[in-house]
Amino acid sequence: MDEAVAPRTPRSRSRVRGGLVTVGTVLALLAAMGLTVLGLGSADNAVANYDASSWLWSAARSELARVNGVTARVDTRMEVPAARRHPMQVTQTDRLLVLRDLNTGQISALDLATLQITATTPTTPGLGVSVALHEDAAFVVDAVQGVVRQLDPRSLAPVGEPVRYPPGITGGAFDGEGRLWVAVPAEGTVSAITPAVLPSEAADSPVGSPRVQTYDVAEASHELVVSTLDDGVAVLDRTAGALVTVVAGTTRRTALASTLTGPGILPVRTSGPVVPVTVPGQRQVHAIGDGGEVRSFTVPGDGDRLGPAVAWAGRFYCADEAAGTVYAFDATGQLTDTIRGRWGGPLELEVRENYLFINAPEAATARVVDDSHQVREVDKYANDVLGGDPPPEPPPPPPPPKKPQVSKPGAPRNVTAAAGDARARVSWRPAAANGAEIIRYVVEGAGQRLEVGANQRSVEVTELTNGETYRFSVHAVNAKGAGPARSSNPVTPTAEVPDAPTEVTAEARADGTVVVSWPEANGQGNTIARYAVSATSAGTNAPVGEATGTELVVKAGELEYGTQYAFTVVSVNDKGAASQASPVSNTVVPFTVPGEPLELRAGTVADQPGTVAVQWSPAVANGRPVTGYVVEVGDKRSEVTDTRATVGGLGDGQNVTVRVRAVNEAGEGAEATTTARTVAAPRVTVTGSSATATAATVAFTVDAGGGEASCTLSRSGQPAKSGPCSSITMSGLAPGTGYTFTVTATNAAGSGTATRAQQTDALYGIATCNNGDSGAEATYCDRDRDGRNGNEIFSVARQDNDRQVGWAKPGTRLKALCKQRGEEVYAYIYNNEKRSTWWVQVDYSGRNYIPWAWLNLEGGDDINVLPTC
Repeated sequence: MDEAVAPRTPRSRSRVRGGLVTVGTVLALLAAMGLTVLGLGSADNAVANYDASSWLWSAARSELARVNGVTARVDTRMEVPAARRHPMQVTQTDRLLVLRDLNTGQISALDLATLQITATTPTTPGLGVSVALHEDAAFVVDAVQGVVRQLDPRSLAPVGEPVRYPPGITGGAFDGEGRLWVAVPAEGTVSAITPAVLPSEAADSPVGSPRVQTYDVAEASHELVVSTLDDGVAVLDRTAGALVTVVAGTTRRTALASTLTGPGILPVRTSGPVVPVTVPGQRQVHAIGDGGEVRSFTVPGDGDRLGPAVAWAGRFYCADEAAGTVYAFDATGQLTDTIRGRWGGPLELEVRENYLFINAPEAATARVVDDSHQVREVDKYANDVLGGDPPPEPPPPPPPPKKPQVSKPGAPRNVTAAAGDARARVSWRPAAANGAEIIRYVVEGAGQRLEVGANQRSVEVTELTNGETYRFSVHAVNAKGAGPARSSNPVTPTAEVPDAPTEVTAEARADGTVVVSWPEANGQGNTIARYAVSATSAGTNAPVGEATGTELVVKAGELEYGTQYAFTVVSVNDKGAASQASPVSNTVVPFTVPGEPLELRAGTVADQPGTVAVQWSPAVANGRPVTGYVVEVGDKRSEVTDTRATVGGLGDGQNVTVRVRAVNEAGEGAEATTTARTVAAPRVTVTGSSATATAATVAFTVDAGGGEASCTLSRSGQPAKSGPCSSITMSGLAPGTGYTFTVTATNAAGSGTATRAQQTDALYGIATCNNGDSGAEATYCDRDRDGRNGNEIFSVARQDNDRQVGWAKPGTRLKALCKQRGEEVYAYIYNNEKRSTWWVQVDYSGRNYIPWAWLNLEGGDDINVLPTC
């Protein structure tokens, strides 16, 4: 173990340019960022952060929500301007909250007691810079440049001198004792950085620098993954297959080469003595105890989109992002719970304040798990905190792809060697993985065997003899074993080596390429034949190409968009001798136009003519924030910043092509296309009709044209009747009458009609006269007689003997035509005391009249159903 005060370090470290993690120095900080606090009155803003709470990011709303672990509810929400759909790094303590927007690189510090932004500062966008907080200590870790800078979290001002490492470090999180741990793959070491004491509020107070302790954990150029512990650190040596822990200054190594069948990952922070190592490609978790014991178990499901398992209260929680599921296992590896949500995209698991918080930044819900493993759902968009309905949930994730055929890796490509002074640098391009991630590369030659991390595709072989010729071979290893080797060119070490270029600059271009340039190096008497360029990102260092001149254009797609890279250059002379590496270049983030928008959908807007609604999921940004979308529907073009648009003015019943392209700094990206149709006027088809004596029903179907139709039935000269768009009945019709009905269906685009002729049924009545019980009443209805009698029929609406045309025997069924007011007739006991001035015209020897008192109409004896004569 070595100890030093920064910038002095216990090992030889290159003093590279770019010592600050920000561009230049930290400039005057912005006084405010314009954040909006939602859901609390001003009197409630100055409130201490709950001990059991955590701030969770919601990318879809560009909001931070403070979730109380005790209640599993949001108590405060804060809007972050201009960050919608941006990935956000959230680092927090009980007092402070620091945000880093990966799309813009901006770091903002928030005082949780006042909910006010205290400072902001810029960094290079993309992956490669991270922020770490512990109590009143803050660090910004620039993994690409290898610079760790302590900041005062109150102002983001630098504290002391930065700690400098070779480019491509990993880690950058605090353990439970307040030490920041950083791994250095180039050296095979891990460092514990103890923060300097912050200056007091008094002016001119002395400022110290962070203290550094360094431990050997692996061979140089091994791939290292870090998880901080309650007191110390766990380092996974992915190349050698080993877990190394440093606890209280003691280093313990657990060999896992026979256990790990693929590259493993660790959580950023591990609580408790057991460290879970997750191998996503094999869907396995290996739990390593503090005594070196290993317990392994398999995660259900398919695919390799597993996050690192997180230890919490005696259990392990492992997120499957493809399935939107978190699996919980007990200490023996038995599945105890399956936590499902309508989640799409990444899942973030963090143990904080005695609770496990599960957040999906792209979704409306989160989960809180207490130490008894009770799981509760959190509505991050709860209306009692912020008004309005939440945006729609993301669509369910697609099924995982079928497992590829797995075999041993292919041979590395472009294996080259360059000689130095009693040394040689061997570099190569990746081998084909053939379905299983490459675990390591093995370099052999000069009687040496070196293992190198899968992302460290360059190694320096030392202890060679100048003047002797060497050749080296390289092969890759994956879960299936070792692949074929490929040999380098022969090299002869010599003391006559050229100088390295004195500086290197890099520029990311909009076409996805990166231009790396440098001044011509001093060949020290020999001709420079070529320059070898290597790219460094967080934890990786690999060759990207060679050039005979002083510029190399790295092809588009060679580097990962949105990830930070810096470059070094080695000069190689015409005798094959190589220089040391140049100083590291500035950091760049490769970018190009965005990918095409995902899951494009377009549909008819039912209540608006000539309009379609378009919706999509965000496009892959490809290294620069998506600033908007171009939406083309037919001949209409619009630009929006959201992931939805409504486009009108297209005409009715039109089939239109919809095109959507994302826009970033590089321009418009690939388009996604679909088709849609505007609402058309309805079409009505009559399928049938029927009638009673006084009502008619018309049945029909309606093609609503993609809209929402309302329907009516009408006849000439009368008000239309509304009804369902399947059948409508119109009553109040005259019996035995022919009608023409019109069906009208109406939507936002207009109306459609159809007609139907239908005759109502005839209405009949029963001539009714019922004899009494005794005397003359007992035979009153038997026949027609002189004087008045029941069921007499007249040519006029009065009882006029001269105008009588006949008599209807009781029970005679007569066809009723219409009604007419006339002389009142009383049927006495012979027809239930019926009395009326209505007479009914019937079909009896022509059109003649019978008193309604003697005629009982079928269907309820309702005189009102008959029209007036």
